[in-house]
Amino acid sequence: MDFKDYYKILGVEPTADDKAIKAAYRKLARKYHPDVSKEKDAEAKFKDASEAYEALKSADKRAEYDELRRYGQHGQPFQGPPGWQSRGGFGGGGGDTGDFSDFFSSIFGNRGPGFGGGEGRQQRSTGRRGQDVEMELPIFLEETLANESKKVTFQVPQYNANGQHVSNTSKSLNVKIPAGVTDGERIRLKGQGAPGIGGGANGDLYLTIRFAPHPKFDVEGENLIITLPLAPWELALGAEVAVPTLTGKINLKVPAGSQNGQRMRAKGHGLKNKAGERGYLFVQLKAVMPKASDDEVKALWQELAKKAAFNPRENF
Repeated sequence: MDFKDYYKILGVEPTADDKAIKAAYRKLARKYHPDVSKEKDAEAKFKDASEAYEALKSADKRAEYDELRRYGQHGQPFQGPPGWQSRGGFGGGGGDTGDFSDFFSSIFGNRGPGFGGGEGRQQRSTGRRGQDVEMELPIFLEETLANESKKVTFQVPQYNANGQHVSNTSKSLNVKIPAGVTDGERIRLKGQGAPGIGGGANGDLYLTIRFAPHPKFDVEGENLIITLPLAPWELALGAEVAVPTLTGKINLKVPAGSQNGQRMRAKGHGLKNKAGERGYLFVQLKAVMPKASDDEVKALWQELAKKAAFNPRENF
């Protein structure tokens, strides 16, 4: 079962509003409708557009799809996040979703067009839904760039048939950190919370991401900032300096005549954004004076002061 990027199918951005999504669908429906289109694979493209619109036109379905979209790439095999289970199986979901794909059925079950959320009604009418679990997940900046999963251990409350809390159990999951995750972002892992009562659905696990402070870098959105100490003569004469990044070091050329506090930037050495692209590393230059000078060095500073004839406070 391959993942489908419904935004890509409709040709819209994930931030598109309902009006833009509807307009994109109508345009594609007119273009590929089998009754009028002579284009190759028109029927398949028409079905893809219809399926994409069905998934995105409803706020509830769209939110559910957006949660899973973090874990898939268009046209690539889809497995879902830890603990995720298909709702409709891999055979068309029992036919309730009409001509829609196995992928659609696996997410929405029998909530296709004309079925009005039948599965949801059944879940609401049986038992009581389990409690959601909330926890903070501290991660290092380096982990936001890695493709490895992170082991998360948390406590899940257990209830008896009367709904009374009786104990907590420890549970562990391997969680893949989504590309472009931000400090304070809340990630939902469906069905990983407390078990339901009387056949009710499990609650969800919500992870709030917290960036651990880094000894070298500050964070501004998808960009990183590092302060680079330089001797006064390196600012004046220029220098090539090795600068740390999250994945190694780069050589930075500091131009002659650079100023204290000036920022330089290195493209592609920041954090990832939602598209998987990396932001900038901003390098802030900082002049550092020698702690002490002997008489010979001090005489050189005095000679420089006379010859430079420079007044830093001329426009002060």
